[in-house]
Amino acid sequence: MNSNDLARYIEATDGISKPWLLGQLRLKKLQERKSTLSPDEYFAELAQLHEDMLKLGEWWVGREDEVFGKP
Repeated sequence: MNSNDLARYIEATDGISKPWLLGQLRLKKLQERKSTLSPDEYFAELAQLHEDMLKLGEWWVGREDEVFGKP
């Protein structure tokens, strides 16, 4: 799945309000650009993405069914 496919999936499933999906999209776009970046630029952007994902915290705890759906 490329970033365009992932973006369409996020849009089709109302995933725009799901920050972990937006993080996945950022990661996919970064992976697609990796060959155009220097190693330092790539790792700096990856570190920033990682930091942003960690800031999400555990906001979903206690809301698993609502947020992720029932299995």
